[in-house]
Amino acid sequence: MAQRLALQRLLALPTRGPLASHGRAFGTSAGRRSTFNVQDGSDFQDRVLNSPKPVVVDFHAQWCGPCKILGPRLEKLVAKQEGKVLMAKVDIDDHTDLAIEYEVSAVPTVLAMKNGDVVDKFVGIKDEDQLEAFLKKLIGA
Repeated sequence: MAQRLALQRLLALPTRGPLASHGRAFGTSAGRRSTFNVQDGSDFQDRVLNSPKPVVVDFHAQWCGPCKILGPRLEKLVAKQEGKVLMAKVDIDDHTDLAIEYEVSAVPTVLAMKNGDVVDKFVGIKDEDQLEAFLKKLIGA
């Protein structure tokens, strides 16, 4: 816990100004705050099902080629929404129980969730325009 707090403080340092003049070339981005890896069933319950914001759930696998294309594309578009939507990443090999519960039979599978309910879903890879439409429908924009 202390390490996590120290890391959060370090990441919160400004990337401009006098404190940033020590060669630090990093900063925080909205994408990192709006995207997270699901750790376990309890984490899924807390951060996805109980989320006050809509959540895009990306069921993926390390060995999945299309997942490696879709994941970063989706993360980028979620970050552009500036906190209106969150993205949860669920590795099906680590969280088989969640994959079974949500009837994931192929990866990538992406669920749109609002108030703990699945409101939309797609399987496979999508282009940026299709992903933007998917997010706008979820957000209600």
